[in-house]
Amino acid sequence: MVTLNKIYTRTGDAGDTALGNGTRVAKESPRVEAYGTVDETNATIGLARLHSTGEMDEALSRIQNDMFDLGADLCRPEMEKDAESDYPPLRMAASQVERLEVEIDAMNAHQETLKSFILPGGSPLAAHLHLCRTVSRRAERLSIELSRTESVNPAAIKYLNRLSDWFFVAARAANENGKTDILWVPGANR
Repeated sequence: MVTLNKIYTRTGDAGDTALGNGTRVAKESPRVEAYGTVDETNATIGLARLHSTGEMDEALSRIQNDMFDLGADLCRPEMEKDAESDYPPLRMAASQVERLEVEIDAMNAHQETLKSFILPGGSPLAAHLHLCRTVSRRAERLSIELSRTESVNPAAIKYLNRLSDWFFVAARAANENGKTDILWVPGANR
């Protein structure tokens, strides 16, 4: 368990921060950008939860916890040194990706067939879930960019890819399983 007795440390006043292994890097480093955007995704989920209840809220709660797992994974570089660590770093697992896939399939089974692109909106919950989708897509892009130069757990990237799909399908569920989706009408305002 984490204990935080003091919130400010002053250690980042010069523009750097510590990663999970103690290495200090610039706050705008690609790794910090990636896990910082995961944190931003988590904050948008908190907004969506203001409008969710029941199973949807339970699922969003699980995903928020996963977001902390994902942040812990991304803030710990050098996966190849995991075995040498005094304690095993927290890494995303294939089972977390699989759970998202099962939940996507279950929600999608009840939805209207998609016949157009969807404009973000509809119910307040759907609108917030679309925001979650777009921020999680940015987290995915940043994590992929990071993986081009540093080691990144492949399960972390897969999770982010499935997560944005989860948010899309969940937004449709929040719009009466697609019945009240707002459809894009190409060229409607020419």
